[in-house]
This record gives sequence, C-alpha cells and structure tokens, in this order.
Amino acid sequence: MREYPPTTSLNIFLVLPKAELHRHLEGSLRIETMLEIANEHGLTVPASIVHLSDMVQIGENEPYTFSNFLEKFKTLRLFYRSPEVITRVTREAVEDAARDNVRYMELRFTPVALSRAERFPLHDVMDWVCKSATETAEKFGIDVKLIASVNRHESTELAEQVAWIASNYQDKGIVGLDIAGNEAEFSGKPFAPIFREAKESGLKITVHAGEWGGAENVREAIEVLGADRIGHGVRVMEDENVVALAKERGTVFEVCVTSNHQSGVTPTLKAHPLSKMIEAGLKTTINTDDPSISRISLSSEFQMANEKLGLSMKTLKEQTINALQAAFVSEEDRERLVKEFKRGLE
Repeated sequence: MREYPPTTSLNIFLVLPKAELHRHLEGSLRIETMLEIANEHGLTVPASIVHLSDMVQIGENEPYTFSNFLEKFKTLRLFYRSPEVITRVTREAVEDAARDNVRYMELRFTPVALSRAERFPLHDVMDWVCKSATETAEKFGIDVKLIASVNRHESTELAEQVAWIASNYQDKGIVGLDIAGNEAEFSGKPFAPIFREAKESGLKITVHAGEWGGAENVREAIEVLGADRIGHGVRVMEDENVVALAKERGTVFEVCVTSNHQSGVTPTLKAHPLSKMIEAGLKTTINTDDPSISRISLSSEFQMANEKLGLSMKTLKEQTINALQAAFVSEEDRERLVKEFKRGLE
C-alpha cells in the first residue's frame, strides 16, 4: 500500500541513506559540464542547455524506444576529449550521487567508449577513472566501487583487453565486469570464456540481460556468462522456469524503472513488473541506470516507486539492504555496510 500521497516531498526519500548497483558513468554527465567541454574543445553542439539537452536526454515527446535511448550515447561519446575531462566527469558523477545521499555506489564505465574520441590507451582511461573516483569518494564520504563494462556489438578482442586490465586493477577499486549493449541482436555467448577468466581472477560478474531481449537472455547470462547479478532483467517474468532458476541461484536484479519505460521495455511506469518480481520472490534492487539521460536521481526513483508502483517505505528500505547484500565487496565490508545502513534506515 502507498504510505505517502503523490504530493509527498522528495525530501522524505532524499534523507534515506541509499545504495546503488547500476549507474553508468557515461550516462551521468551534467549538461552544464558538457557545454563547457564543448566550448573548450571546439565541439559543434547547440549553444544552449535547452537545445543540447534534446540531444543527450530523453524528452517527453520523443519515441520511447531502445534505439532512441542508445542514440543519446553517440553524442555523449564526443565529449571525452582529455584526461581532465574524464577525471572531471567521474568526479562529478560521484559528487552528484553523494549529494543525493547515496552512500554506497557501484559506478560502471565503458573504457572503450571513453577512449574512442582521442584514441586514449585503455589502461590510461582506467587509471583516470579509478583515481578520480577514489579521491572524490574519500572527499564526500561515500563508498564507491567500479565496474568495467564492454559492449556486445564490439569485438571479443576489445573485451578481452578490458577484462585483463580490470583484473589487474582490483587494488584500485575495480570489482566487476559487465557486458551491455544491444542484446536484441548480439548474443553474449562469444564472450563466455572472457567472463569465465575474469571471474577466476576475482572479479564479480554482472550482465545486461532481459531488457531488450527475452527471458532466454537472462538464462544465458546466468548459465553461460556466470552472472552474479543481472542488469535490468525485467523480462525474466516471461518464463517461470527462468524465474525459478534465478531464485535457485540467488541471482540479484539491478532494476531501473524509469530507464525501462523510456527505452520502450514497459509501455508505462505503472506497468513495470518490479512489484511482480518482488512478489515472485526474486531479489531486486532499485537503480537509476543513466540519471542524466533520464533526468532523474535515485531519490526520485524511490519516490516514483512509492507513488506509481505502490512500494511501501518498508519495501524500499528492503531494496536498499538487498543492494548491500549483493554488493561486490568482501564479507567484512558487507557486514559493516549493512550495519551502518540499518542504523540510518531505522
């Protein structure tokens, strides 16, 4: 049952300590920062925030399709023009999360995307992100871990390079490997050996699946790619056998409600299956995915889940604890985080 009326202040959700497992660095850029970068580096983009936002954010009158959603990243990839830019956008992503009272976050980034505009070496890109995230996290008192991400539509050779560097950067904050991109047209199976080796090296595995592809992709993520967690995964509900598999394996779902609606996975926010996933006994968490593209924060996602999906405050707090229990950290750190958050959630 809803605990608060639709007019509830966002502050009620802002004061809650929150944890996030699924946020993309490349979808977290501030509009103002993009304009400054464009001016500094001579990029041809609209000169106003209003017109630039049309290119990099989802508007109310746009088609809510996965192709339109992915189109935003084509523009965003123009901005990674220097080490200073990559350092800055990482710093601001962590700072924005901290100001939203996110106290634990796993920030995923795609080294190939960040390197492409200026052909930076992948290990340099990963150095810049790791250093900036670590320094900013310490400054703002937020726990931040990093997940390196690869794309299904790109080569396994590139993915292998990213995975190899990531496995050697575990002492710099990288804790996991992710695969994202167009799952409707590209299978994850060719990447299975890479993910198997990454897991053997100590990295945890999260896989985008069951978003633009059906429940069979969730099965593939679990059985073939060895996923510890599933990014999105909402179409798991299309197959009760895959639901049973996920429950048996204890697989955790990183659910992103607004993103799923804007990318055409669900026709409306109210039609989102998060409530059904919870009722089915699946382990779920609430996340932003790309807060800048979707014009949201984690606090506003909690508010929306309360008002549109009817999730109670108790359930929302359980989602936060679920995230901590599924975090890619040591058992010692997990126990510490759960204990700290439970005090803040009382």
